[in-house]
Amino acid sequence: MLEQTLAALAAAGGTAVVQAAGTEAWTAVREAVARWFGRGDEQRERAELERLDRAADELAGAAGTELARVRQEAAWQARFENLLESAGGDERARLAEELRALLERHSPAGGASVGRDGMAVGGDVHVRADGGVAGGVIHGGAHVHPRPPGPAQG
Repeated sequence: MLEQTLAALAAAGGTAVVQAAGTEAWTAVREAVARWFGRGDEQRERAELERLDRAADELAGAAGTELARVRQEAAWQARFENLLESAGGDERARLAEELRALLERHSPAGGASVGRDGMAVGGDVHVRADGGVAGGVIHGGAHVHPRPPGPAQG
């Protein structure tokens, strides 16, 4: 079983593949992911390109239904996890760093992904509630800058 950091990295990889399919970013993401999985083996890289094309076709054919997106995200996450899990210590660390760099390079700056159960944001997030309630779950560091209550709050 992968450590939590690597599992999250694999999940981000699955999400990146699905989010890029059908967009202008697809060609670059497709080629980078195939190269990452191919690890210098041209035949393996071609097989990954075909697998990525089938995933994109499924997403386009299903008109981007939530079920198709969830299926493909899970499938690609599992593929990323399997490769990371099968690698030895030094190779695993190298693959993880390469995947992290790939995702950073092919993710829009400050990009956000919103789903039914939450959101993921790269960059700053400001949560504010005027006369209501605001909340969030934070994975990582956070800085809180409290403001004094406004006149309506007492």
